[in-house]
Amino acid sequence: MKILITGANGFLGHYLTSQLIEKRHNVIATGKGECRLPFVAKENFQYVSMDFTDPFVVHDVFAEIQPDVVVHAGAMSKPDDCEQQQWQAYVTNVEGTITMLLNAEEQKSFFIFLSTDFVFDGLTGMYKEEESRGPVNFYGKTKEEAEDAVQEYEHDWAIVRTVLVYGKPSSGRGNLLTVIKEKIEKGEEYSVFDDQVRTPTFVEDLAAGIVAIIEKRATGIYHLSGEDVLTPYEMACKTAEHLGLAQSLIKKVTAETFSQPAKRPAKTGFNIEKAKRGLGYTPTSFAEGLKKTFAG
Repeated sequence: MKILITGANGFLGHYLTSQLIEKRHNVIATGKGECRLPFVAKENFQYVSMDFTDPFVVHDVFAEIQPDVVVHAGAMSKPDDCEQQQWQAYVTNVEGTITMLLNAEEQKSFFIFLSTDFVFDGLTGMYKEEESRGPVNFYGKTKEEAEDAVQEYEHDWAIVRTVLVYGKPSSGRGNLLTVIKEKIEKGEEYSVFDDQVRTPTFVEDLAAGIVAIIEKRATGIYHLSGEDVLTPYEMACKTAEHLGLAQSLIKKVTAETFSQPAKRPAKTGFNIEKAKRGLGYTPTSFAEGLKKTFAG
């Protein structure tokens, strides 16, 4: 089975590529620029430089590769950047997804799209897959529109939504936990929100869930996250405690006291029962994920 991945140089892309290679699938990893993945010696791995917002490049890659499965994980994913550069965010997240869908349609590929908890308004939290969306920032709006396009795809498709992904850094990409470590070790204060509720996701769990979707050819929408309900501030404090670092440098802030260009949904987090039943998805606890993030 030939599996084409966008955003392969990214955090999730690294782990997803690794797990698929281990399972002997043929992986065609794509990203902007040069390969930053350590799998070049693997016989079932190939890297192709591809800007998925360029229709001509995408067409040529699909015509040559003819993928059985497409995992569209590439995106402009920083909410503040999306808020401040809305045209670029739309071109990347919406038009780029449509370009990928049009080319996948020619190959009848199974199309898997990576989405986010930010498609929800954050008023209730613990969202199920079928609940109404209502994004509160431009990033969420682009993902909502891209989801709509995926659901019009004529062949098999799946949408994977996830929440605040963390884990051991790869390809130089950090995350909330590693940023906290770096800041405190430098003796710098770090402001973290305590009025946002999430169910943080261990990156290896997210990758494993996507592998299960591919192998079971599971279609529809799936929520993949952890089960621990935490605020980013609580995550930061647990990280500092685990590493034996000074929690006094972690400053608790709220949306009222600390402004950002993009509004964040207050309470997201997922109900993951569908993934547990249908995919055999078993998330790592935050305590265990924290250990694995900083192990070795």
